[in-house]
Amino acid sequence: MPAILNYLLHLSLAAVLVLIFFVVYTRTTPFDEVLLVRQGNKAAALSLSGALIGFSLTIASALVHTADYQAFAAWAAGGLVVQLAVYAVATRLLRMAKDQIEADNAAFGCLLGAISLSIGAINAGCIS
Repeated sequence: MPAILNYLLHLSLAAVLVLIFFVVYTRTTPFDEVLLVRQGNKAAALSLSGALIGFSLTIASALVHTADYQAFAAWAAGGLVVQLAVYAVATRLLRMAKDQIEADNAAFGCLLGAISLSIGAINAGCIS
């Protein structure tokens, strides 16, 4: 397969997987991140950005360390589950996540984003 075609296939699959993550993640959380971000809510933007970047780190690592599309998709599915599980645990332990995000507590949004980013980096490293 020509290198450009291989690149385009990987890029397309990765973009679709990030889109799937975005849809699943935003439907799982107890607030409407997209609406909040449109309203200028920094806490929601920080939290969602961290989750997207964290998941994307897993995708990037899977691209580097897998040779076939099935393994790549499996790692992506695992990354999605890990991100959702960490979000559930973190918000349960921290309590008040919904209230803090909706109140635009940027510090809290940054913390949630950093947690997602951290677990994404660890997850990406585990793939190697």
